[in-house]
Amino acid sequence: MTETVQKLPAVSEAQLAEIRAADRTGAAHRNLLAAVPAMQMLEVGGSAAAQLLPAAFNIAAWNVERGLFPDKCAAALAGHAPQVVLLSEVDNGMARTGQANTTAEMAAAMGMHYAYGVEFLEMDLGGLVERQFCRDDFNALGFHGNAILSAVPFTRLALMRLDEEGHWFQIGPDSAGDPGQPRLGGRMAISAELATEAGPICVVSVHLESNAKGDYRGRQFADLLDRVQAFAGDLPVVIGGDLNTGCQNPPDYDWREEPLFALAAAQGYSWAATPDGPTIRASLISLQPTLGMKLDWFATRGLRAEPVAVLPAL
Repeated sequence: MTETVQKLPAVSEAQLAEIRAADRTGAAHRNLLAAVPAMQMLEVGGSAAAQLLPAAFNIAAWNVERGLFPDKCAAALAGHAPQVVLLSEVDNGMARTGQANTTAEMAAAMGMHYAYGVEFLEMDLGGLVERQFCRDDFNALGFHGNAILSAVPFTRLALMRLDEEGHWFQIGPDSAGDPGQPRLGGRMAISAELATEAGPICVVSVHLESNAKGDYRGRQFADLLDRVQAFAGDLPVVIGGDLNTGCQNPPDYDWREEPLFALAAAQGYSWAATPDGPTIRASLISLQPTLGMKLDWFATRGLRAEPVAVLPAL
């Protein structure tokens, strides 16, 4: 999906009521998803002075866990001067984050362009942990998704949905649905073509499923690789984000069991750009011990990429 707008359209109260009353099935979810315009397009905004990325530049990937502190997130990133930032779990019009468009605020603070897509339309205020941050009893928009920040304009963009069946919408033994926390949508990615002094490249911000085992994420990643190939062709590619590797693999949550690594390698991707070490710790949102989990990764093809560090953001 390639349509872009300056502001994503809100979902009407009548449509919200229809979604809440719908059967929690895959067929119902597909129909509802297709009927919500905001789920089919990308919001694009921001500004920056540059037109071309340098031949060598820094790129960051960060799951900001709703984006509770967009100003502090921007300040933390700015110290490392990334020219591209791949974000996941960013809110837009959610009570838990003060109804802010957290991506737009970060882009403005950093002087960057942004592209934002909706992963989930949240039908309620969020989980019990998140509700402590709500000052309102409603969501202005209820959007939660992925984003790309860029120091140069986007040449092309595409929203790629990796779950149209509604893993978090359906109710049943093979779904993650919660009757008390309905969500429309599913995991997704944003692909962007950017101009550099060495030629165009493709960057991808992706978020894979947490409430599933590795084979499920493997199927999602195989789907993503096919879609990125169709979008990028022979362009160099950087895929980055929260792949949720090791989730639902107790007791050791070992990321090395994930099939997605071999899938990417078979298509010429390297994982060497990913720094060593765990990428999540206990936080205001993630309260449970994290067991040194490594969820976040870079996969690259057709360019030289070197790891920098897993950076603290306390």
